[in-house]
Amino acid sequence: MPADTTETLPNLVTIVGRGVPSNYEITVDGDIELVGADPIEEATVVTDHSAEGAVDTGVMRFRFSGQMANVHVVDWNGVPAPDSPSTPEVHIDYGVPPRSDNN
Repeated sequence: MPADTTETLPNLVTIVGRGVPSNYEITVDGDIELVGADPIEEATVVTDHSAEGAVDTGVMRFRFSGQMANVHVVDWNGVPAPDSPSTPEVHIDYGVPPRSDNN
């Protein structure tokens, strides 16, 4: 029987694209997994403690345990936040129960 994601991965990071191709890298000191999307379709690399990929429009969500260790986002020219208004928005929420629709 699979472990309850709420207890094992209680935290949520959301990356919101701003309409231009951008890259992101996130690292946590616990475990991380992509929520509601296929990593191959989204060209997202997820390891035990980190995730990286690209976002243009839409939202990427990851559940994680532990604390956020690092967030790095850059726009299509490689300009990092906060120097570029085109980098994705990043929201980090601790202790968030999963949505009933798995997104």
